[in-house]
Amino acid sequence: MSPRTRAILGVSLMSALLVLYFVFAGFKAIALLGTGDPVAVIMGVALLIFPLIGVWALARELMFGFASTKLVDELANTDDLPEELVDVEVTRAEVRQVADAAFPKYREAAEGPGAGWREFMRLGLVYDAAGDRKRARSAIRQAISLKRD
Repeated sequence: MSPRTRAILGVSLMSALLVLYFVFAGFKAIALLGTGDPVAVIMGVALLIFPLIGVWALARELMFGFASTKLVDELANTDDLPEELVDVEVTRAEVRQVADAAFPKYREAAEGPGAGWREFMRLGLVYDAAGDRKRARSAIRQAISLKRD
């Protein structure tokens, strides 16, 4: 099974479990609202608000996933993926070493004049391979934003 297929299955499973949680929380919220007890009503309102926040967060993550996957596919179709990370059959530790060594090159490209979405997407992929998820997501968000404009 490919990593993309595993990721899609994982996201689907987690989304289904989250929706199931929302349904159960909704039933409990309605029951609490119906009691008339002020504390129970406050808890019922909270149980209605928190799932809405969860839906917003889930939708945002799904949109990020779809947009970033689309950009990765576009890079792959034009053979524009970071060459250091393409077809590397090594351990995770070795991938991090390769990514760490390649990082300055991609950072300079993204920080240089005229940097576009491709440079930021490649930088995000190298950050991800190096294990720096926070910076990877930031660079990928920048790539998505630049692609949109």
